[in-house]
Amino acid sequence: MSTNYEGYKSPLSTRYASKEMQYLFSDQKKFSTWRQLWVWLAEAEKSLGLEITDAQIAEMKANINNVDFEAAAAEERLTRHDVMAHVHVFAKQCPLAAPIIHLGATSCYVGDNTDLIILRDALDLLLPRIASVIYCLKEFALKYKSQPTLGFTHLQPAQLTTVGKRACLWIQDLLMDERALRRCREDLRCRGVKGTTGTQASFLQLFNGDGAKVKELDVKVTQLAGFEKPYGVTGQTYSRKVDVEIIAALSSLGTSIHKMCSDLRILASRKELEEPFETTQIGSSAMPYKRNPMRSERCCALARHMITLFSNAANTHATQWLERTLDDSANRRLTLSEAFLSADAALLTLLNISQGLVVYPKVIERHISQELPFMSTENIIMAMVKAGGDRQVCHEKIRVLSHEAGAQVKQHGKDNDLVERVRKDPYFAPILNHLDTILDPTTFTGRASDQVDEFVSEEVEGVLANYKDALKNIQVVQLNI
Repeated sequence: MSTNYEGYKSPLSTRYASKEMQYLFSDQKKFSTWRQLWVWLAEAEKSLGLEITDAQIAEMKANINNVDFEAAAAEERLTRHDVMAHVHVFAKQCPLAAPIIHLGATSCYVGDNTDLIILRDALDLLLPRIASVIYCLKEFALKYKSQPTLGFTHLQPAQLTTVGKRACLWIQDLLMDERALRRCREDLRCRGVKGTTGTQASFLQLFNGDGAKVKELDVKVTQLAGFEKPYGVTGQTYSRKVDVEIIAALSSLGTSIHKMCSDLRILASRKELEEPFETTQIGSSAMPYKRNPMRSERCCALARHMITLFSNAANTHATQWLERTLDDSANRRLTLSEAFLSADAALLTLLNISQGLVVYPKVIERHISQELPFMSTENIIMAMVKAGGDRQVCHEKIRVLSHEAGAQVKQHGKDNDLVERVRKDPYFAPILNHLDTILDPTTFTGRASDQVDEFVSEEVEGVLANYKDALKNIQVVQLNI
C-alpha cells in the first residue's frame, strides 16, 4: 500500500497554485538563497579587506544549489537550530570555506533577507497576473460598453447600466490592488547585515571599529541581493510591519476578487452571464443539466482565506516585543506562503474566467423588458406633458395602470403588461407613435458607454503600459482541476 497518500498535503500545492509560485516558497529556493547570501557576505567582506580567498568563495558558489536536505534535517534534529544545521552541512561540503561561512552574521541575516527576496520575487510574479486580468476585463468592457442591463441596488432591479460599465467597477478595484502591491514592491528593502539586535556590533568587531566599512558592507550586500536600499534600522529582524503592509494588500485583493466573483455568481444564476464551461465539465453529480460557476466559487473560497490572513500578520507584528520574539516564526511560515499561493491561485482562476466570459444578450433583454415599463413611467409622463397633457392627471393614470400590471406579475406570475395597458388606454394616444423610442433601453443608460471609454483611456491604459512585455502574449490559462 502506498504511503504517498497518508500524509497531509496542501491543496495550494496539489490543486491550485502555479509551479512558479510554489517554487518561490520551496525548500530548494529557501536554502539555496541562504547559501547565496553567505556567498554575497563573503564577497563583500573580502572586498573590504577581510582575509577571505577567491578559492573559498569559488567553493561556496559551486555548492549553492547542491543542498543535502537529509543531512540538514539530521543536523537540525540534533541542534534544534535550522540555520546552524545548514551552516554545518554547507561547511562539510565546502571545507576550504568552512571557517568563514556566516562570518559575523546572525540567523536573521539569511532568514530575513531570504524572506525579503522571496517576497520581492513573489510580488514580481503577481503584478503581471493582475495586469493580465485587468487587460482581459478591459477588452470585455469595451465590447459590451453599450449593452444595456439592469442595474441593482439592494439586490433589487434599479436604473439600467451596461454590461461593460459594470465590468469597469471590477477593473477599478483591481487597479487599486495593483497600485497597493506595486507600492509594496517599490518600498521593499533589504535587511542587510545588522547583527543580533540590529546594532552591527559583531561586524564592527570584525572591522576593528571601522564604522564606515560596516556601513559599506551593509550597502554592498544589499546591492548584491538586488535591492536599492537596506532598512535604516532593524531589531534582530526587519520590522514585521513590512509583512503587515504586504498581507494587507493581498487581503484587499481578496476582497476585490470575492466581490467580482460574487457578482458573476449572481449573474450566472440569472443566466445573463457565464464563466467558461468545458464540453466535458460536469456541473452536478445529481443534476446533469447544471452549469455551476465553480471557477467563481473557487475564487471566492480562496479570497476568503486571503482576507483572514491579515489578522495573522497584524497580530504577529503587534506582539514582537522589543528587538524580536520567536513566536513570529511558525506563524509567518504559514501566513506568507499561503497568502501568496492563494493570491496566485485566485488570480490564475480569475484570468481563466476573464478570458472566456459569455454574455447572453437575449436573456438580459428579457429581464429588462420585465422591469423597464415601471422604470419608464417618468419618461412617459414627461412625453405626455410635452404633448400637452396634465402632469397630475398623467401621474394618476400611470399609477393605476402600474398597480394593475404589478398585480399581474406578483399575484398571477404573468409578464409585466404595463406597456400594453398604456397602448390600449386612449389617454396616451398622443405619444403612441413615439412609445418604442421612449422605451428604448439605450436611452436609460445615461453616460455609461462614454464612461467606459473615458475610464479605459484615462485610467486603465496608463497602468497597463507598465506591463507591455507581459501583456504581449497572454497565455490562455488552462486549469488543471
